[in-house]
Amino acid sequence: MLTPTGSAKNCIEGSDTAFRVCFNDPQQGTASADFIKENNIGKKVAVFYQSDLDYSEGLYDTFAAEAQKLGLEVVTTQTFTKGTATDFSAQINAIKDSGADLVFIPIYAAEAAKFLTQARGKLADDMFYFGCDGLDGILGKVDKPETAENVLMLTPFAADDTTEKVAKFVDAFKAEYDGMVPDQFGADGYDAVYAIAAAIKEANLTPDDLKNTEDFNARIVAAMTKITVDGVTGKMTWTADGETQKAAKAMIIKSGVATLYQ
Repeated sequence: MLTPTGSAKNCIEGSDTAFRVCFNDPQQGTASADFIKENNIGKKVAVFYQSDLDYSEGLYDTFAAEAQKLGLEVVTTQTFTKGTATDFSAQINAIKDSGADLVFIPIYAAEAAKFLTQARGKLADDMFYFGCDGLDGILGKVDKPETAENVLMLTPFAADDTTEKVAKFVDAFKAEYDGMVPDQFGADGYDAVYAIAAAIKEANLTPDDLKNTEDFNARIVAAMTKITVDGVTGKMTWTADGETQKAAKAMIIKSGVATLYQ
């Protein structure tokens, strides 16, 4: 099994024949801290996350660990729960008082839209907000585009990437789907097909090999840890636990448009 978009850590655990194309959730927390540090986006980081949501808590845990390792200063950590996701004024005031210049928000787009709406005018206009794949679609959740100004989101794919491979994929996708611009999930799905093809080629499999399912499975699983796929979401390899290894990128929203962060 190869999942393009199943990011939950336990999605492929317990199976030695399961792999994924996307980052798992904990990987995103680590990669976020690395990206912020490497690109010098913020020096004083505030964290705002949902403590009763596994996705959000898992991202926070790995982000906090990597931030400490890298020497990123986390000046305040603020939380909320599903039952308190209406008024964030106390958390926003604490973030303001902390002197943070970036807020890490490993939450989903709906809650992020509420937070950003309440934070505008209270936090600095040049504040950066950094999230993960849960923020995908944030522009469709906010009341006006400027609410999402300076929001960054970790992604393996950016549709405005000018590299030949990505540009060709985007053009073909738009031609096939009435001008629709592909998101990271479409790109992950596209790369998944080529990963399977690469594994089949590496294992020298033919249709006749399907007659012996056990042998077919063993050969394609062994091949997955040997291949390298140069896809539209990056150059990928896989480890025996099924996890992909590839570089992360980030999108930044400026004037209502999400573009690749340079």
